[in-house]
Amino acid sequence: MRVGHGIDVHAFTDDPERVCVLGGVVIPGSRGLAGHSDGDVVVHAICDAVLGAAALGDIGHYFPDTDPAYRNIRSTRLLERVVAEAEAAGYKIGNVDVTVLAQEPRLAPHISAMRAVLAEVMGISAGQISIKATTTEGLGFVGRREGVEVHAVCFLRGREE
Repeated sequence: MRVGHGIDVHAFTDDPERVCVLGGVVIPGSRGLAGHSDGDVVVHAICDAVLGAAALGDIGHYFPDTDPAYRNIRSTRLLERVVAEAEAAGYKIGNVDVTVLAQEPRLAPHISAMRAVLAEVMGISAGQISIKATTTEGLGFVGRREGVEVHAVCFLRGREE
């Protein structure tokens, strides 16, 4: 059994062309998040949790923000590769638990869709994914509505022969 923790933070951008993508789902009416890829802070934290549990490094090792191949890429494509790397190392995802810290956008209406998208990408059931959202009660950069912070924990188990 292996446990990994991932954390990621992205600032909101004022770019009107940038959409907000969280957990693989476009969140309408919200400012987009800055980033080399699509800025999906939820997926990035999950990637680091999976990689950490498998002791395979971090997301920046696999997908450096200096590589133009990953410019504006959908982060779910990155997650597909991360899951494949973990499986190649002999691990299977047991469950993923995610906490999103955000004053905005309101995520409750989108959590079910996020779980469905992430389950499909990771090849697991939605019942193996928990996503919770909370505010910081107006404190810090999250409270000032400057960005979003995400923590993710992943449990991996060795592939059963």
